Amino acid sequence: MELDFSDVDDVETFVSVPEGTYNVRVADVREGLTRDGAQRWGMRLEVRDGDYAGRTAAWDGLTWSERGMHRAKFVLSRLGFDVDGRLSIEPRDLMNRFARVQVEAEEREDPITGGRQIRPRVPYMGYLDPDDEAA
Repeated sequence: MELDFSDVDDVETFVSVPEGTYNVRVADVREGLTRDGAQRWGMRLEVRDGDYAGRTAAWDGLTWSERGMHRAKFVLSRLGFDVDGRLSIEPRDLMNRFARVQVEAEEREDPITGGRQIRPRVPYMGYLDPDDEAA
């Protein structure tokens, strides 16, 4: 067998939907820690409708640190939580919540292998007002 790999890119891709805006639901939540030791909840955002329904749009996370609280408040508000005061919340409370998000592809270097990867990501303020169909 003779193979020609000259046109095969060395980038590993994890993208399952094109860049764009999607209606999603939180399909999975995984608890973890950041490198700094702060608690982090990773959320798998699944496309709810259209040609890509059922596919993972992106993984996004909430970081429970002083630095991450502004975004956590913003994301939770877009997921329908009342963030005007105190809130008691567990990871399971995020399950099956709906949002409208922007998804972008981001290329980066894998810190373990050094290889290039493309992963979908939600920008910092990429959770949109669910009533804003123009976005």
